[in-house]
Amino acid sequence: MSDKVIENNQVTIMGEVVSGFTFSHEVFGEGFYMVDVDVKRLSNSRDRIPVMVSERLIDVSQDYKGEYLMICGQFRSYNRHEEQKNRLVLSVFAREVTFIEEEPDGARTNNILLDGYICKLPVYRKTPLGREIADLLLAVNRPYGKSDYIPCICWGRNARFASAFEVGEHVQILGRIQSREYVKKLSETETQKRIAYEVSVSKLECVGI
Repeated sequence: MSDKVIENNQVTIMGEVVSGFTFSHEVFGEGFYMVDVDVKRLSNSRDRIPVMVSERLIDVSQDYKGEYLMICGQFRSYNRHEEQKNRLVLSVFAREVTFIEEEPDGARTNNILLDGYICKLPVYRKTPLGREIADLLLAVNRPYGKSDYIPCICWGRNARFASAFEVGEHVQILGRIQSREYVKKLSETETQKRIAYEVSVSKLECVGI
């Protein structure tokens, strides 16, 4: 059962460590820490991806900034309560961490496979330049009755295809994790820069309900 569940959410990223470790939480005496990894795109821009890693996988007392890692795991979500509402927080949960010699080319640095269910109606739109986009929210099951809620973005032909999905449809997605900065308006005078994470979809398949 659990192996099957692990297969429905598979991530591999390779990139440069760009932060220290910050404590996240502890489960049965095992500490989990957050670290940021910069992953190169083909366009040579970069995605900064948060990774949650166990202290049993890596020495969290060390400073690895500038080192390159390959991380295999899952893309997970949890709801953090702030400002009277819940905010979806996403990170890569590391199952394996390997040091690599140097930064690889952008073609294979960032891959994700998701198998899950559409949990709200897709939002389809066109940019001012006529580019088609569809936003999806995918529920991906975990063991013990839990689910991760993963925002996905489709382009062009995939966006047209995805715009017709109904809630509850079973889909498989191949793509990459991307980060983008946006400005959150906190009040009339206050704004804050934040980073949103989503899966940029390269292949999309409907598996039926």
